[in-house]
Amino acid sequence: MPVPALMLVILPLLAACSPEPGSHAWCEAKSEQAKTEWTASDAATFARNCLFDDTEIGSEAWCKRLEDTPKGEWSGNDAKVYAKHCVL
Repeated sequence: MPVPALMLVILPLLAACSPEPGSHAWCEAKSEQAKTEWTASDAATFARNCLFDDTEIGSEAWCKRLEDTPKGEWSGNDAKVYAKHCVL
């Protein structure tokens, strides 16, 4: 298998292993990473989901808050993350 084709197979598998931005695992990983290595998006996600208790994506309070939001106001990502973390 040529190298570019091999990369097309391996990269999606590696991406699947990374924690969901805003999740507990992601917040812990970012806390241990040097702040100079963060992107602006990382900083915004960290501020929104990791600084205060029960704001992490998938936490009980996060799921409850999303349940209380009308479904018409959910983004596609909200629905995906809700199904992944809150349904089961």
